[in-house]
Parts: sequence; structure tokens; C-alpha cells
Amino acid sequence: MTAPVSNETPRVTVTPEAVKYAFTKREQIGKPNAALRIGVKGGGCAGLTYVTDFTEDPPRETDLVYDFHGLSVYVDPKSLKFIDGSVLEFQNTLMYQGFKFKNPHEDSTCGCGMTFSLKKGLKTV
Repeated sequence: MTAPVSNETPRVTVTPEAVKYAFTKREQIGKPNAALRIGVKGGGCAGLTYVTDFTEDPPRETDLVYDFHGLSVYVDPKSLKFIDGSVLEFQNTLMYQGFKFKNPHEDSTCGCGMTFSLKKGLKTV
């Protein structure tokens, strides 16, 4: 899938290891050309939940589109305010294998690592 890439400097980073994992995961789920959509939604035990999804749909009109080593990554502007400056990594431990966000706006995370709360002064509205 090819999408127009944003001409601004990426406000999130995807590590080469995470890109490699994404390529492998796309093949496993039968979507070899899918883009990776990353974002945040309300909910979870810590207040906000990270979202990662592979999509074969074109980007939404307001999405920022980045290219990381051939992987198209879509980010919606609402989510971007919560993950601006984040790094999406690949984590492989005994308990978990998959994407892991390193987010400078996190105050705390749940044990699962996919839900988080914001540092004081940042609003979820």
C-alpha cells in the first residue's frame, strides 16, 4: 500500500526492529501490503490504551502518514497529542512479544504495558 507521506518531520519514531516485526506480522495475518495505524483510545485500567492495527484502507483525510523503512504508518491528529515524541519498539520477553511504546507523556502504565495514564498537566479531553 502506498500513501502520500507527510512532509513534516515524524513526531513519532518506529525502530527498525519494530518495522521488521510489522513486516512479519503482516505476512502472518495475510495482509502483506497493509499500513500500520497507531493511536490512542480512552479506556483500559490506566485511563488510555495504545492502539496498533494493520489496515489495507487508505489513510483518512486528516491522518499523518509516515514511512519507516518501507512501512507506512498512519497517525490521527487526536492520538498524536498523546503520543507525540514516542518511540514504537519491538519487545520480546518471556511474558510478551509485540509492539511497545516509549512515551514521554506517560505517568504510569498498567501491568500489560498497553494502557497508561498521562503526566499531570496533560489533558485527555
